Amino acid sequence: MLSYVMRRLGYGLVMILAVVVLNFLLIRIAPGDPAEMIAGEMGGISAELLNDIRISYGLDQSVWVQLWIYLKQIAQLDLGTSFFFDKPVAELIGARLWPTLLLVLSAQIMSIIVGTVLGALAARNPRGMMSNFVGVFSLLGYALPVFWTGIMLIILFASWIPIFPVQGMTSARFDGGSLAYALDVLHHLALPSLTLAIIFLAQYARISRASMIDVLGADYVRTARAKGVSERRVVFWHALRNAILPLLTVAGLQFGNLISGALLVETVFNWPGMGTLAFESILRRDYPTVMGVLIVGAVMVVVANILTDISYRFADPRIRTGGR
Repeated sequence: MLSYVMRRLGYGLVMILAVVVLNFLLIRIAPGDPAEMIAGEMGGISAELLNDIRISYGLDQSVWVQLWIYLKQIAQLDLGTSFFFDKPVAELIGARLWPTLLLVLSAQIMSIIVGTVLGALAARNPRGMMSNFVGVFSLLGYALPVFWTGIMLIILFASWIPIFPVQGMTSARFDGGSLAYALDVLHHLALPSLTLAIIFLAQYARISRASMIDVLGADYVRTARAKGVSERRVVFWHALRNAILPLLTVAGLQFGNLISGALLVETVFNWPGMGTLAFESILRRDYPTVMGVLIVGAVMVVVANILTDISYRFADPRIRTGGR
């Protein structure tokens, strides 16, 4: 297992290096000049001022020289300094990281649990009403754009039925203890988390339904039923334990899409996470901050994939046996 994890870490480092190089080059060839954005914030633009800014931030050098300098910084775990905020990028991301993790993990947990249960219930009667509902819901949930779903939920639960806040992570004039703060954050988290979870919930429900239908026809399930085991125990104890294995793989692979979807959700709900920071930095041509967000996102995806592979090997004894 240790050698397997080390190999996966090596592949992950190569992938992160490719992400850094590719995104660095793409950002540099994109239209827009960060020196002009910085000079505009300073109140005036002149040729002399633009030249001084480019020299100060190293923008006067060639792209390949800038890339080499940046790679040496990354090797020292230095994400650089923000052009716009004039603060270390690591500090900016550190302040925005945990809101994004809270949003992503809550949406992931919600989608896996609810999607798995819906799929298991639908598999009990593949031609029943519940199965048809899961099929239609999966199609709609997967097809609807995440930003459109967020706007619709805002209209429904913040305008027509005003029970959830529209934006932010906490109330503007919050005054209370730790428990009240946690409840206030959960109140603001409800709509963004639900918006992000719907598309993946629908996919997990469809996969769980198909996997459960296949497992429920296995010999050991028929044997359990012949022994008089209750249908609930057959479905949720014997069958679901094996049917959930494909969900582990899909959940790990979809983690990257979950993070990219969080960018749109955070923008719609003004959630103070890395997605909002990335959106603001792209508009301001803040190259170091954009690169920092992309690198942290890539690391999160690589770690999630490694954890998924490890959990799959523990969940399925056949993989461990084959590895030996």
